[in-house]
This record gives sequence, structure tokens and C-alpha cells, in this order.
Amino acid sequence: MSDNKYVSPFSTRYASDEMQYLFSAEKKFLTFRRLWIALAEAEQQAGLPITDEQIAEMKEHAEDLDLELAAEYEKKLRHDVMAHIHAWGDVCPKARPIIHLGATSCYVGDNTDMLILKEALLLVRGKLCRVMKNLADFALKYKDLPTLGYTHLQPAQMVTVGKRATLWLYDLVLDFHDLEYVLSTLALLGSKGTTGTQASFMELLNGDGQKIDEIEASIAKAMGFDKVVPVSGQTYTRKFDSRVLNVLSGIAQSAYKFSNDMRILQSFKEMEEPFEKNQIGSSAMPYKRNPMRCERMSALCRAVISDVSNTAITASTQWFERTLDDSANRRIAISEGFLAVDAILNVFINVTDGLVVYPKVIASRVAAELPFMASENILMAAVKRGGDRQTLHEAIRQHAMAAGRMVKEEGLANDLLERIAADDRFGLAKEDIEKLLNPADYIGRCPEQVERFIETEVAPILASVETIGGAALTV
Repeated sequence: MSDNKYVSPFSTRYASDEMQYLFSAEKKFLTFRRLWIALAEAEQQAGLPITDEQIAEMKEHAEDLDLELAAEYEKKLRHDVMAHIHAWGDVCPKARPIIHLGATSCYVGDNTDMLILKEALLLVRGKLCRVMKNLADFALKYKDLPTLGYTHLQPAQMVTVGKRATLWLYDLVLDFHDLEYVLSTLALLGSKGTTGTQASFMELLNGDGQKIDEIEASIAKAMGFDKVVPVSGQTYTRKFDSRVLNVLSGIAQSAYKFSNDMRILQSFKEMEEPFEKNQIGSSAMPYKRNPMRCERMSALCRAVISDVSNTAITASTQWFERTLDDSANRRIAISEGFLAVDAILNVFINVTDGLVVYPKVIASRVAAELPFMASENILMAAVKRGGDRQTLHEAIRQHAMAAGRMVKEEGLANDLLERIAADDRFGLAKEDIEKLLNPADYIGRCPEQVERFIETEVAPILASVETIGGAALTV
């Protein structure tokens, strides 16, 4: 690696080796050759004069990839596909005359892109399911642990730590279903020719449309697809790219929500991301435990969410049967979108593998707010003892406002319970009130909701898809 040239941080810091390989030059150009072999075999089956010897030569040298030679050809020819045809033809002299027969550049370019999109989505799917498995286990473990729920980032009604995790998890379930749908609709470009009319193949095959269809079906089968696009210009519609990036953006949105919540919870000291033994939180403040993993997730998520506009603009500005202003930005937007989501999911896996919960801190924060949340139950208990509901409601309101002022303005403890116990209108001793302050009485159906959600929505997904672990995380 050169130290005096720009190197993408996706290669050095973020993305996994397996995702980086999918967008490597080696993967791309080896896939070109697989497609050329599939084309030659299909054309031979259709009756074109292509010999077994030519196909055997192509297969024998399928992995003799000389990228330096191809680069030299490209300097001279100013055409990347032709450069690779010439470079491969040098080691396949017998097959050279029939390599790329009847095809246009997008035959290898777009079909390769579609193959890589499919493999990359499958890799993302496996890692997404690993995160879902981690969060499902976490939600079940903490389904009963009461914690403060928030609206507007202000304490509201109680939830449980496990129930909150299902909110993160449900976003990912929706992302999974979006991914599955888009994955199911992917199709090869096939062999459509320069403007999508298959005119070159009509010439080669004397106008036999059935043989042209058979060639496309054969190529699709060889590449692991069951269909090709029904119509196209020179390229497959760039709506495919836009839809794929929308899926990646959805995952980034969900991860962003999780990482932001975790950063707030770590500030509250209720939960933390993993913190390694020798990790330094701050160069200036030795005591700090910064949420660096979740901050990294947030940063990468922002990049993906903004990236999706690129493919949307590209899809909407294609001219007629094709234009070439999509090439440079697709090389960046699609590859970096996947590399970023791969990095996000690797960190997501790492964090959810080692989430730290501090029940005593959570209980302390609950105790500070529970008197306010229990006010309705206290009101009902006092009414049962003969009190007037409207009078007592106003009394609780006044006591709550006074107790709140003591907390906010004086920095004192919440004394709402003592105020109510001292008010004869309620007819409740402090012991009576304390019986109404069991946090578990205020969590509603949280445990049941967690169990049912995981059983009905998450477990079927995890049973059907193999999960994939993230790369070892270095931060």
C-alpha cells in the first residue's frame, strides 16, 4: 500500500475482506470470463460454429488473469471490455475469434454487476440475521427488567429493557423483508445487444427467436439465475440499483436508530457497548468510556443514507436506451454503499454480542421517577378509601409540581410520596403508598409482547436463513 496516495478507509478500517473481494477487480473480471464461457456454450448449443476445443481453451485459462496486460491494452484501446477481450485472447488464441460473439459491453458489465449485487445482498442478509439473533436473545433475557420509557426524551410510562430491544429488532425485521423482496426480483440482463433488440443475435441465428431465448435461458441457469429482464435498452434498468441502495439505506436507518439510542443510554449509564480492557476513551480524560463503536455506526449510517440519492438520480436521468454518465458514479455509489453497510453490520454484531446492562443504575433512575408515574394508582387507591377523585387529582398535581421544583431547582430528592403521605385528604400511610411502587406493576404487557414478537416474527426468519458472523473488529 502506498502512503502517498489516497486509500479508501473502507479497505483499511471498515469493510470485511469478504465484502471487499466482491467489489475487487479480480472478482469482476473473473466473472466476465464466466459469462463469456456461458455465452459460448449457449451459442454452440444453438448451432453456431464454436468448437469444443475453443470452449475447453477458455475454461483452461479462465483464471489466467493478467490485470497489468489488460491495463496496457486499455491505455491503447480506451475501452475496458475490449482490453480484457484482447488480454484473454492472448492466452486463448483458438477461442479468440469467438469470445464475446454477438454481445455488447453491457453483456459482461451489467450481468457481472447483477451477479455481484446478488452475492453482496446475500452476505448482508446473513450478517443482518446475526444481529437479529443477538437482539432476540437480549430481548428475551431482559424482557422483565423494568426501565424508564421515554417520549420526547422525557420520562413517560415504564417499559422493559427487553421490550425496547424489540423496537430495534422490528426495524431490522422490516429491512429483512425488504431485502428478501428485492433479492427475489433481481434478474440478469441476459444477451440483449446494443439497444436491447437482440438484432445481432437475430443476424447470427438467421432470425430464430426461439434459439435466442434458449441462449438467454442457458446463460441465466449457468449464472445461478432463473430469469432475465423481459425488456431493456443496452443496460438493465438502473431502477435495480436504486432499489438495492434503498434496502441498504433502510438497514442504515435502523442501525442509526439503535446506535443513537445506545449513545444516550451510555450517557445515562444504564447500558454500554463493549469496552476492552486496555481501551482508551479519551486522550485528555482517562476516566471516559466513549461509545466509539456506536459513534462509528452512526457516521457510516449517515454516509449510506446520503448515498442513496446518487442511484435515484442515476435511475431518473438515463437517456432512452442508455447513456454513460452512470458509469463512474455507479462504481462509487454501489460498491461503497455495500462496503459501508458491511462495516455497519460488523460493528452492530460486535456491539450486540457484548451489550452491558447496569440493573442497579436502571433501578435507581426508575425510583427517582416512579412516584410521578404511580400518581394515577395512588389516586385510585385514595378514592377507594373514600376520597373525592377531582379534589385528590388537583392535590396530586400541586404536590407533583412542588416536588418537581425541589428536584430541578434545589437538586434534592423527589419527595412526592412524603408529601402525599402527610396529606390527610388521601388517607394513605407511606407504607400503603410504597406498596404501589413495584416497578413490575407498571410495565404492562412487555414480557408477553417480547415473547410473542420473537416467536411469530423473528424465529421464522432465523430458522430459514443461515446467520453470518462479522469480521473481527479492530477499533
